[in-house]
Amino acid sequence: MQQRPLGRSGLAVSRLALGTMTWGRDTDADDAAAQLKSYLDAGGNLVDTADVYADGDAESVIGSLLGSLVDRDELLIATKAGLRPGSRRRDGSRGHLLRTLDASLRRLGTDHVDLWQVHGYDPHTPLEETLSALDHAVSSGKARYVGVSNFSGWQTARAAAWQAAWPGRAPVVAAQVEYSLLERGVEREVLPACAGMGLGVLPWSPLGRGVLTGKYRNGRPADSRAVSPHFERFVATYLEPRCSSIVEAVAIAAGGLGVSPLEVALAWVRDRPGVTAPILGARTVGQLLGALQVERMTLPAEIVTALDDVSAAPVGYPERDG
Repeated sequence: MQQRPLGRSGLAVSRLALGTMTWGRDTDADDAAAQLKSYLDAGGNLVDTADVYADGDAESVIGSLLGSLVDRDELLIATKAGLRPGSRRRDGSRGHLLRTLDASLRRLGTDHVDLWQVHGYDPHTPLEETLSALDHAVSSGKARYVGVSNFSGWQTARAAAWQAAWPGRAPVVAAQVEYSLLERGVEREVLPACAGMGLGVLPWSPLGRGVLTGKYRNGRPADSRAVSPHFERFVATYLEPRCSSIVEAVAIAAGGLGVSPLEVALAWVRDRPGVTAPILGARTVGQLLGALQVERMTLPAEIVTALDDVSAAPVGYPERDG
């Protein structure tokens, strides 16, 4: 698997990351181990998680696999903090962030994470306080690099500019955001902010919460996330007419290329300007193996243009020039 630098940092990561949101809940430890092995065998090295995934159990599953399945030094671990368990309320206070980082390290069974990300912008905490926690994490050796997640364009630019304004502050090197053919809103301001400040982009849900695989074209399969009590509302957002037309365009392109719709949708976002590594959130090892097939292909330029046109997000003043 090809590797790319994460923003302007010296950290090289595989151009597909492995997500773990379902680990410890919908994906048991055995299937998680099979996923990680398949991912490593394909040349991947970046595993993304969060302290709130399965109430911390996702991190615990990763920790159980370190040493037995993979040496710690062979894996890059990215985790997130800043959401309150249960309520999902954002809490970017220094105290909360540093407490949850210590808890994450205990569950992961390691003394550091390679990338620590603020899970969301907290409007009730001064951003300077939130960012001071990132500085402490890096200076103490508990995190090698830091980033943000689900920040808007101005929030991303402000955080990155603040950290770059004074020597010794930990630079923000990555932004994790939802980005797919079904969700292109980040192209208006977040991606330009990342490009201007030198941040690598890590797209989550690059398959439109699974909808771009085409599995929902004729209903909702009984074993799909659309009928899961944890993810039904999460998926339902994209089961509407506009999204259906985009899914059909992806399916037509896939048929013409002789590949799966999943591969077309994933290749499109993987190769967008500024993107470092889409995060694959497979529930089963079979789903992951299907996604890893994308490494064999690059979309023809005419297919990219056609998909750009059919999925274009409305853009007006002031983002659009002229």
